[in-house]
Amino acid sequence: MQPPLKPIIEALLLVADRPLTLKDFAELLPEFSRKAVKSTLKDLQQEYSDSQRGFEVTETAAGFRLQTHRDLRSWVLRLKKTTPLRLSKAALEVLAVTAYKQPVTRAEIENIRGVDSSGTLRFLLDRKLLRIAGRKDVPGRPLLYATTKKFLDIFGLKNLSCLPSEAEISELGPAEDGLQQLPLFRKSNRRPA
Repeated sequence: MQPPLKPIIEALLLVADRPLTLKDFAELLPEFSRKAVKSTLKDLQQEYSDSQRGFEVTETAAGFRLQTHRDLRSWVLRLKKTTPLRLSKAALEVLAVTAYKQPVTRAEIENIRGVDSSGTLRFLLDRKLLRIAGRKDVPGRPLLYATTKKFLDIFGLKNLSCLPSEAEISELGPAEDGLQQLPLFRKSNRRPA
């Protein structure tokens, strides 16, 4: 007798060493329809978010995963005795500019930020948060930069449309660190949604 789909999916998410896509589930569970798997994943997401559990099922660009609830992060870090990936203000600015303007050249990033960004770009490329997306068809053919699936995964985003809009950012009020004063968040520089 075959067990119900929900505990099977929970078990797979628990032991997976990476996020699982719907394609992964289709290959692992050929006896279940894609629609049933997708529905069960949504049910699990709702079930975990409605209860006060230590886990949540999240969907990012890389797929679905079972992870420690975000609110419990500090306690988990105590056990693991590790520190999370820390990004400098410059790295966050370059990521923000790239996320909202991509594909974007180094010169365009530097024009928005007002400072040299070559070192920060190298750092973010090395960490696989940014990728080279080709070359711009202008004289000199500068490299174009774009975010990666790892960027989306680390920031818990399913896709770029999950980024906050200018209106949502404005609702937060003035930022103490000045990030909201970046030209990126000014209406004239935002790309159309």
